[in-house]
Amino acid sequence: MPRPRRTAVVGAGIAGLAMARELHREGIEVVVFEKGDDLGGTWNYDPRIDSDPAGLEPTREVAHSSVYLSLRTNLPRQIMGFVDYPFREDEDGDRRTFPGHEEVLRFVKEFAEEFGLRGMVRFGSEVVRVERVGTGLCLVEWKTKRSEEVLVSKEMFEAVVVCNGHFTQPRVPTIPGIEKWPGYQIHSHNYRVPETFRDKVVVIIGFAASAFDISRDVAKVAKEVHVASRSPEVMVMKVPNHDNIWQHKMVKYVTEESLVAFEDGSSIHADVMFYCTGYTYHFPFLETNGIVTIEDNRVGPLYKHVFPPSLAPSLSFIGLTEKDIIFQMTDLQCKWVARVLSGKVQLPSEKEMMASVEEYYQQMEKNGYPKHTTHHLHFKEVEYCNWLAAEAGLPPVEDWKERMYVESIKSVFSMKDNYRDQWDDAYWDAIIKEASLSKCRI
Repeated sequence: MPRPRRTAVVGAGIAGLAMARELHREGIEVVVFEKGDDLGGTWNYDPRIDSDPAGLEPTREVAHSSVYLSLRTNLPRQIMGFVDYPFREDEDGDRRTFPGHEEVLRFVKEFAEEFGLRGMVRFGSEVVRVERVGTGLCLVEWKTKRSEEVLVSKEMFEAVVVCNGHFTQPRVPTIPGIEKWPGYQIHSHNYRVPETFRDKVVVIIGFAASAFDISRDVAKVAKEVHVASRSPEVMVMKVPNHDNIWQHKMVKYVTEESLVAFEDGSSIHADVMFYCTGYTYHFPFLETNGIVTIEDNRVGPLYKHVFPPSLAPSLSFIGLTEKDIIFQMTDLQCKWVARVLSGKVQLPSEKEMMASVEEYYQQMEKNGYPKHTTHHLHFKEVEYCNWLAAEAGLPPVEDWKERMYVESIKSVFSMKDNYRDQWDDAYWDAIIKEASLSKCRI
């Protein structure tokens, strides 16, 4: 493919802005389409929520952000930056090691300002169709609102990079009897403040970071909070140091009398069913004639989670991977894609890329990983990062970052209250300082 003159980027969040910078560095004209009126994507806190809080109604009015008011990062700021742009402390901002969402948004906007990215963004422009037209051309159709009028526009690009995030379309479990259960249902995507749940009996389904954080937040005002999970590691018990939080096995069924029965044999009458059950990938604007599909949360086929082999390199996806050092991973993917589009890096043949995808799927099946975890890196995040770094012409990821990431994930799953504020900053400062000195000695 000849070097593209113009590339469209869908979304002006972390991924879209990182992609815009790398394309600009490679001398490629870039247009970023952002349906909102500001930078930052999901990191823009918005008190508004979906018209259907559970996220089940397909025609609901959707709020893009999934950030709640008390949200803090679950990775330390030392590994929240890009490869060449650290997450700095601001004297007037949130200087905690695990800062709040406002500090992340500040980082995003400072990054955009420093590299002159805002001028590349068309705000209020929602992409409604991306389709390959002919050889090497992509049609991008978008809509904008002017007063009461909706304007639809079209434009041709040589390449499109999808960076619209994956924290908007809720993933909701099927629960026997839920269609007649009279209580209030909500997905974590639509959680903002705990006051809604004052004096309520709340059932939270989930066992990851959002379930942990939200259960503690809601418990400040709720009558009772019952956390249910499929995880075999869950111990059925009252949570230590909390008077009103219990852990259970998964919800078995519910009834029209507000009963919630758990697989551990216990049951309660509840007011709220709260889904902290993750998200599904969603690209309603993408038309590929069935080449790219989403099956059980597997977007595929994608070479290295980025390029569809038969549409590469004119179509790519950034930020689909999970269970990783997300900003670093995103940055490295962007660097790789930009080098591919500039012609500095050549992709394997379509046949070779498909073979790699199939090999990955077979290895997942062999290891017993279900399809919906396709884009989880299964503890191979450093190996993947180092592969991307090599493709981008960069050295491997520093060892201390891997160690810090592993330790922070252990802290998340330890389910210890206040783990963020008990982080040993002095220990890690010493580790980072020694790594820096060793690098200088080489």
